[in-house]
Amino acid sequence: MSKLHLVFGGRVRDPQTLDWTDPSKLEVVGIFPDYPSAEKAWRGAAQRTVDDAEMKFVVVHLHRLLEPDLAA
Repeated sequence: MSKLHLVFGGRVRDPQTLDWTDPSKLEVVGIFPDYPSAEKAWRGAAQRTVDDAEMKFVVVHLHRLLEPDLAA
């Protein structure tokens, strides 16, 4: 199984948190087969919004959610 990674982001109330202001408006950048490609996509999205402190993009390790026993 691939170690899938999800990259998404949106506007947050506080850049120190993941408190999304409107989860219905989150932008899904994509699902990627490995961390390096997810990181590249994350960097691109983050760079595109670098001047907006309320925008935040994250990488989620989907493989850890799909198979939590393997992550331990």
